Amino acid sequence: MSFVRSRIVVAGVVAASTALFGTASQAADQFINVLTGGTSGVYYPLGVALSTIYGNNIPGARTQVQSTKASVENLNLLQQGKGEIAFALGDSVKLAWEGNTEVGFPGKLDKLRAVAAIYSNYVQVVATKESGVTTLADLKGHSLSVGAPKSGTELNARAIFEAAGLKYDDLSRAEYLPFGESVELMKNRQLDATLQSAGLGVASIRDLATSIPIQMVAVPADVVEKIGAPYTSKMIPAGTYEGQTADVPTAAITNILVTRADLDDETVYQMTKALFEHLDDMVAAHAAAKAISIDTATQGLPIPLHPGAEKYYKEKGAM
Repeated sequence: MSFVRSRIVVAGVVAASTALFGTASQAADQFINVLTGGTSGVYYPLGVALSTIYGNNIPGARTQVQSTKASVENLNLLQQGKGEIAFALGDSVKLAWEGNTEVGFPGKLDKLRAVAAIYSNYVQVVATKESGVTTLADLKGHSLSVGAPKSGTELNARAIFEAAGLKYDDLSRAEYLPFGESVELMKNRQLDATLQSAGLGVASIRDLATSIPIQMVAVPADVVEKIGAPYTSKMIPAGTYEGQTADVPTAAITNILVTRADLDDETVYQMTKALFEHLDDMVAAHAAAKAISIDTATQGLPIPLHPGAEKYYKEKGAM
């Protein structure tokens, strides 16, 4: 066989192989589904930013953002292999790892692995001025939305109520609604208050505060202390929302980016690296991301770190 003919045959084989199997880079494509929360919360815009970061900076990555009921649903979806990375509240992650069936987990979610502790969720209890509610005790006899059933927010509501000596039965009505729907009811005078666990400056409460006069309701430090870890006492700074003239004490819980144990180390390494190398893009999506830092990313995690994430932190001296 001549040299020219050999080259033609080889070229034909390569072309046929490419048609059948795709290029090496195509074969290595990694699908990354980012599990977030409701579109009016903080998880969603940060998830959109994270998806864009991954799509632009991880070779072969194909990304998607999924709006969900947040923490509990996200963790169950990860366990089922229906997502690659998810936002979740630290207490929900802890309960999932323990296999707490009462809050919506079928058993121990043993496939969960941590990527990073990110920013704190603040339990933000907001009432209409018209309702006259100024304290947690004042919620008795009033209507309150506690978040979607068995969501991370609703788990926070249960913890706050128990520590404050309250029960849902003390309310005139408990609603189990996402943030946006809760706000719409309050605007229409069909709901007195809402409890929302989210980053500071969450869009739903900003919207509410610019529409009607509001009252931020404190969660006192002694109530937070009764709950214990992973809850801590923090302040919602004055001016966070229109009409809020003073700092308001409340409970805070760390959010965690969570992945699956069976996701390959290199993909998780690249996801962790891309997050910390493009934090400006996350901050541009929502100010809550200002609190994300490699210095605190491995602190207080209730589940093991994924080896891919651990590799990145060791490279950066952050372990």
